[in-house]
Amino acid sequence: MNPLKAIVANLRFLDSPVTRRLIATRSIRLTQNQVTHFSLHTPSPFLDHSRDFPFPNLHRKIYFSSKSIPIAELILTSHWSKELEHELEKCYPSLTHETVVYVLKRLEASPEKAWRFFDWVSTKKWFRASSTVYGLILRILATEVTIKQFWITLWTMKRRGFYFYEEMYLSILVVFKRKKMDRDCTSLTHFYNRSIREDAMHSFVANVVGIISASKWGDDVNGELAKVKIQLSDNFVIRVLRELRSTPLKAYEFFRWVGRQSGYEHNTVTYNALARVLARIDSIEKFWSVIEEMNSVGHELDIDTYLKISRMLQRHRMMEDAVKLYELMMDSSYKPSVEDCSFLLKSISESDKPNLDLVFRVSKKYESTEHTLPKAIYDGIHRSLTNSGKLDEAENIVNRMRKAGHEPDNITYGQVIVGFCKMRRLEEACKVMEEMESCGCIPDTKTWTLLVQGHCVANEVDRALLCLHKMIEKGCNLDAAVLCVLTDSFLGQKRIDDAYKLLVEVATKHGASPSRSTYEKLIVNLLKIEKFEEALNLLCLTRIHKHTPIIEPFVQYISNFGSVEDAVKFLKSKGSPRSYLIYLRVFKSLVGKGRLSEAEDLLSKIPSYMSKTKEIRELFDSNVFRLRPTG
Repeated sequence: MNPLKAIVANLRFLDSPVTRRLIATRSIRLTQNQVTHFSLHTPSPFLDHSRDFPFPNLHRKIYFSSKSIPIAELILTSHWSKELEHELEKCYPSLTHETVVYVLKRLEASPEKAWRFFDWVSTKKWFRASSTVYGLILRILATEVTIKQFWITLWTMKRRGFYFYEEMYLSILVVFKRKKMDRDCTSLTHFYNRSIREDAMHSFVANVVGIISASKWGDDVNGELAKVKIQLSDNFVIRVLRELRSTPLKAYEFFRWVGRQSGYEHNTVTYNALARVLARIDSIEKFWSVIEEMNSVGHELDIDTYLKISRMLQRHRMMEDAVKLYELMMDSSYKPSVEDCSFLLKSISESDKPNLDLVFRVSKKYESTEHTLPKAIYDGIHRSLTNSGKLDEAENIVNRMRKAGHEPDNITYGQVIVGFCKMRRLEEACKVMEEMESCGCIPDTKTWTLLVQGHCVANEVDRALLCLHKMIEKGCNLDAAVLCVLTDSFLGQKRIDDAYKLLVEVATKHGASPSRSTYEKLIVNLLKIEKFEEALNLLCLTRIHKHTPIIEPFVQYISNFGSVEDAVKFLKSKGSPRSYLIYLRVFKSLVGKGRLSEAEDLLSKIPSYMSKTKEIRELFDSNVFRLRPTG
């Protein structure tokens, strides 16, 4: 019997949920686990040194059964119960800080179970919380279903002395806004602002950072720090490191200085904090030395730190380091997911000349974990080969993928199309579409867009237009991306009229909705060649598609060389907002260009309720008009 099914079967009858511990009843136990109180001169009355110990130097996997069943899988497939808690108790001491972060990441899609696990583990005397863990669980709990648990956790975090960083605040605020949780947005902002006002540690952190930043690290800095008589804690060290992230080598020296202080020993939390700071071009050598040191003393990167560092390295195109870090994590207890692997491969492929050695290093490392390659990994390898123009090798990958049971889809064929288009083998790119249909894989909108874009990049705009018409014939929806690509290509060839005809046709006859930026670019170009009526027509279309009105190009055109009749047409247009502010903007632009007569003429032709508006009357009663020379 499958080991996981066996455990699930044994636990299936244990369906009684554990009553949530209320925040008030947990406060005493939580305070006992306090780790971040500090003082620069006198110890805090709340400081409990008996709990201020480093994490145990344990280097273990997150598996606890003889069958190597992950803790996260057990939690996901079981009802929470006393018996499950008893099983989890047996995991200690394997439940290190890194393990808890890893389990929480695996439980991201199950916020209630993530809360149960965190609620249970956070009260254990042997577990040492951190701002990283709190930040992660808060992001997970930022849902309507678990909003009560979110606020309990946030206030507990504050009471335990962990700082609510701006990064945490902004990331959660974005989630609340996206989910239209307006009340929680307001409450979170109040909480954050209050946290800043009540942040007793801020002045002390700023003092230490000021000393370190003032001069080159040396005896003088050491002496100044010694005078401050810092009583160190993890939270204090992490906050100083974060403040020094723009000068990573000074952050490194501070970390070393802290490690030499009596009574303090670095742990996995502070090592991970330093790693996040050092993962930059000018400090990458120190980064790798710290990673090596971490492994030698039994600490590992937690999965949340890895993901942030990996994204940072990829963003700065430090792909060699990103791959090296991936290989290191795949050899650790906290392996990245297949999605992380796929994301890394995609980043490599986005280079103009993808490094195929890095691609195969990533895929080989994934295979070395005794996993068969999923389609997402095959897609990543295939993308790099097609982008490199190695289409024969790409075809071999497709054949291997088929043998592994993965049939090519729109993603696979789309990448082949991109490869052919980059090599300007456009006929072959078009034949790929025919091959797709013959295999029963119907090209979707994205695949057609890639074909159109490929022709545009090759400066074959007319052939791209033919592809667009075929796309329409096939019943595909025209998305904003394909229209943007074609419009840009027409404008690049100074074929402004053709771009205009295309946009009007697809918007009025085929139900397409061009983006606001596409409309704006074309309007600007039409006004440059004095195609005012056509530009005004596009402005009306923007209203149909509910875009924010495009005003400024028209105001500039009217003020420079437009007629009074143009101004009247613009102000009366269906695409122009019925607001006195727009009228005022036009009047001010005419005045700014010294066209006072045209401004007065326009005033006589607008509705009286607009001309009598206070701001407009004040403009015409101003000295600009009263003191102008008479002719």
